Amino acid sequence: MKEALFTSIDATMTTPYISGIQQVGLGVTDVAQAWQWYRRVLGFDVPVFDDYSEARLMTRYTGGQVQSRRALMALNMAGGGGLEIWQFTSRSPQHCTFQPQPGDLGIFAIRFKAPSARRAYDWVSQQPHALVSAYGTLPEGEGFWGQDPYGNVFQVTEDSSWFHKNGQPTGGVAGVVIGVSDMDASLHFYNALLAPCEVVYDQVGVFPDLPASVAGQRFRRVLLRKNVTRHGAFSQLLGNVQIELIQALDREPSRLFADRYWGDCGYIHVCFDTLNMDSLKSMLTSRGNQFTVDSENSFGMESAAGRFAYVEDPDGTLIELVETHKLPILKKVGWYLDLQKRKHQKPLPNWMLRMMSLSRVRD
Repeated sequence: MKEALFTSIDATMTTPYISGIQQVGLGVTDVAQAWQWYRRVLGFDVPVFDDYSEARLMTRYTGGQVQSRRALMALNMAGGGGLEIWQFTSRSPQHCTFQPQPGDLGIFAIRFKAPSARRAYDWVSQQPHALVSAYGTLPEGEGFWGQDPYGNVFQVTEDSSWFHKNGQPTGGVAGVVIGVSDMDASLHFYNALLAPCEVVYDQVGVFPDLPASVAGQRFRRVLLRKNVTRHGAFSQLLGNVQIELIQALDREPSRLFADRYWGDCGYIHVCFDTLNMDSLKSMLTSRGNQFTVDSENSFGMESAAGRFAYVEDPDGTLIELVETHKLPILKKVGWYLDLQKRKHQKPLPNWMLRMMSLSRVRD
């Protein structure tokens, strides 16, 4: 029955609503320190913007008050989504009061991609302040789990989509691992958002690879994969999308951002690069998923600009949607790309995107 539902939704799609994961929001207490670690260890060394401003449109998620913040977005130019490293400047960022577990509601982990999972393991396991599990078998292929110096869980696996294999052991963001309370409801939501996509696996059992504090727990795990297409200016850079949904079957899950603000420590949101915001809004609204935030017009982030919106998945996990209008290609010489002047959604030439590498920050 699930396969028939997915096929019927996919068959109606001529152009996808999204082209890939643009970035994952990561709340920290010190942007500069966190970016240095992610730059040195995981290769996120090309800054897109570094913005200090007030989050005026996000008061729904910040206690009804306007909060100030610093947000820095960086890319790994091998390919994949970026990181938006985020820090409150108007208040002290709050940490989660418990140790997140697989199946807890929200974004549990980032999935980073690697040309060779074994080589990535050898590299990351030798880096300062990186905690990694044993290298092993995942439901699909091989890889490993780890933690950054701030307690955030990540996973590294191999992937088939690459913009430029630059010799680094790891690439950018391939996806996220999200805890859900009702797998079927969540599949209905994410399949519509990602369409066309495929179910790579749907398994129930005890999974030795999962970094759970109590052994023997049962989970249902479903991996959705949206393969890269030639729709969207950045599609070839962003690559495949992999969303793993995990439902805990033997316990009541906790909510990762319960009693905390959007922007507090941890994984804040997953942001999708959106091709047609109006069409996506109409589709989601027709399915009962209203935008909770919508900038409606172009919104500036230092040298970048676009329309952004938020929608919640069935468990309240925040999904950001960004329709990019302006992007810095080479800030040093004032070269910016105005995407609103393009009349099609074809990928940008690779040489143009590679120009962004000239802004690389080297340690």
